[in-house]
Amino acid sequence: MTLLELAGVSVRFGERAVVDAVDLEVAEHEVVCVLGPSGSGKSTLLRVVAGLQPVSAGRVLLDGADQARVPVHRRGVGLMFQDHQLFPHRDVAGNVAFGLRVRGSARGAYGAEVAQLLELVGLPGAQGRSVASLSGGEQQRVALARALAPSPRLLMLDEPLGQLDRGLRERLVVELRELFSRLGTTVLAVTHDQGEAFALADRVVVMQAGRIAQAGTPLEVWQRPASEFVARFLGFENVIPAVVSGGSAVTAWGRVQVPAGSPEGEQTLLIRPAGVVQAAAGLRCDVLARTFRGTHVALRLRPEAGPELEAECGLAGAPGVGDRVAVAFSPAEVVVLPAA
Repeated sequence: MTLLELAGVSVRFGERAVVDAVDLEVAEHEVVCVLGPSGSGKSTLLRVVAGLQPVSAGRVLLDGADQARVPVHRRGVGLMFQDHQLFPHRDVAGNVAFGLRVRGSARGAYGAEVAQLLELVGLPGAQGRSVASLSGGEQQRVALARALAPSPRLLMLDEPLGQLDRGLRERLVVELRELFSRLGTTVLAVTHDQGEAFALADRVVVMQAGRIAQAGTPLEVWQRPASEFVARFLGFENVIPAVVSGGSAVTAWGRVQVPAGSPEGEQTLLIRPAGVVQAAAGLRCDVLARTFRGTHVALRLRPEAGPELEAECGLAGAPGVGDRVAVAFSPAEVVVLPAA
């Protein structure tokens, strides 16, 4: 069942379309993450749903009801910002209780409900602590408890983990995923971090210049980028023009096998780094750089012809900077990108 629907939503600032005719549906209990570079319109989209940004065209519907004349405080949505926006003059309990007052809970029930919410987000017994004494991760948990307090039908997160260090982000995104699954929370989140989005979301939406460039499950988006823009945004650099014919493609790196049924003619090819493998004979390359990635080594290669290549290989026997290697391309890691 669809909880949120955006129908032809546009936001213009003068002549510039920040959000351009966006259609999007979010199902009840679904977690959707909107990805995109700065300026792609993802945060503006969130503000539109919250009622903080008027639309130039289109409609926002919650449970099928048009929200055009519904004020922010009556939409029944929760919004959590990157900087948490906690009240520094209130302790942890006071911050969480603010969300309960928004819901209209009886004052006498605040104590028990605050305790339950803090237990839920992993901060039991923190009611009396000052905001200033909290770490970044703890502030994030308090902000989440406050956002959950009114029992919003839709929870929206704006770069919720953006100010935290990488290790803490990775731990918290797993906790958030488990929490939302347990509560059945419907979530619309925006982030520029693909790892965060892929770990958290049931569905990922990639935005480009105010429009949706691709939407799908994390696996679908990762395995089958819808365009060169999406592929490069996801961090893939082995993207090259090609002429496809008869199951293979002619590129500046030589002939490359492509998946069966690929469209023919002038196309754009993506070869994932894992698909650039050392071979007894193949495209000869010089190793320009190697980077330890924990489970593998990332290589930057300069081939005899064509642009530089990125490759991945195992830790054992990885070539060093200055070595010369020969590489071939694994067909399973080759994608013919749809035409723009």
